[in-house]
Amino acid sequence: MTKPIDPPSTDPALTKVYRAGDVESFASGYTTYLAPLPLPTEATPHSPYVSDLNDTYLDFGGGTPQVFSWQMTLGGPFTAAVLALLGGPIVIALFGAGFGYGWVDIGDAMQGVFLEAYEIVFWSSLCNLAVGLGVWLNKHSQYTEVIPTRFNRQRREVCFMPRGATAPLFVPWESLCAWVVQAQGASQYGVTRQYGMGMGFYHEGELVRVEFMCAGMPLAIAHWEAVRAYMEYEVHDLKSIQDPMDLQGPNDPPHEGMHTFRNARARLHRRIREKEVGWVHGFFWYLYHVMTFWTLPNRLVEWEVKRIAKVGRKKLPEVMQAWSESIPEEQWAKPSEALIRLGQRVKELRQRRPQRAITDIFAEVYRREHEPMGGSERKFKRWRK
Repeated sequence: MTKPIDPPSTDPALTKVYRAGDVESFASGYTTYLAPLPLPTEATPHSPYVSDLNDTYLDFGGGTPQVFSWQMTLGGPFTAAVLALLGGPIVIALFGAGFGYGWVDIGDAMQGVFLEAYEIVFWSSLCNLAVGLGVWLNKHSQYTEVIPTRFNRQRREVCFMPRGATAPLFVPWESLCAWVVQAQGASQYGVTRQYGMGMGFYHEGELVRVEFMCAGMPLAIAHWEAVRAYMEYEVHDLKSIQDPMDLQGPNDPPHEGMHTFRNARARLHRRIREKEVGWVHGFFWYLYHVMTFWTLPNRLVEWEVKRIAKVGRKKLPEVMQAWSESIPEEQWAKPSEALIRLGQRVKELRQRRPQRAITDIFAEVYRREHEPMGGSERKFKRWRK
């Protein structure tokens, strides 16, 4: 689902034209641009935000319900409560033993700490659960209320349908701007970092955009790579970008559910038998799922998917439906010569220097592209060797 992040960290300046590899600093972080001209990042494409994918278009921003979200919503408060109720008495017991107190005194102290903490932990856990359910309700409503951004690879165009707009907006694929953001700030718990990925373009002087929170910078780039790889005919199905653990069998539905839990458990047992992992790994796998209510999150995802199917996604405008229809192959748009040329140079340099940051490679490719002829041509020949 879309989720806005701090606007100052993602608004490209109106007075500057950005390109892949540009980095813009701001007070609490920086913005790194991956497009216009979507060059290959060589990252592994992955994104749970893709809700639909076929031979003609990809929908980005709708997404599907995730088991992990329910695990955090239900298991997070429960795990925190268990750690708080058991952790305090255990610490008191260790201190008591260290100072030489008897078992009776230690037991009384542990009981006192537990009873004092019980009410506080109980109400704080209920509050955390309420907040989690509120976030879930907001996201769940967006599944049927938000029209995702649609990428048509046959036309090589992108369709945006902003909230409140009366008609969809179309932009050529190669002119779409994409960026990833890293920002940080201070809180009572220390320094916190925030990551995000955004896409957009200017329409009548205003930036039309969609933005997504991400767990880290590599994951933010992987979200963009999932879209780029699809548009360049390198990805053709949802499984390749949403199932890196290979937990969906050939006959399983495309969403998560009980089948992914069964497949994950079978995979764990196979890895233990083949000695890929030990019993310690297996113990913590079971402990994690026990603390997150075993198969309840998987069953809730299946219920949520059925409810979304029953209610239905928001109806698309007729012009967007017509634009989404497949067209004859001879009418398919082709990538520009510049994209092909620069993309090949990125791959060559990436192969030579695999540990180098992809944004540095983008910057070098563009720098060599705009150097004067003559000396730069000789440099490029040496660079390709």
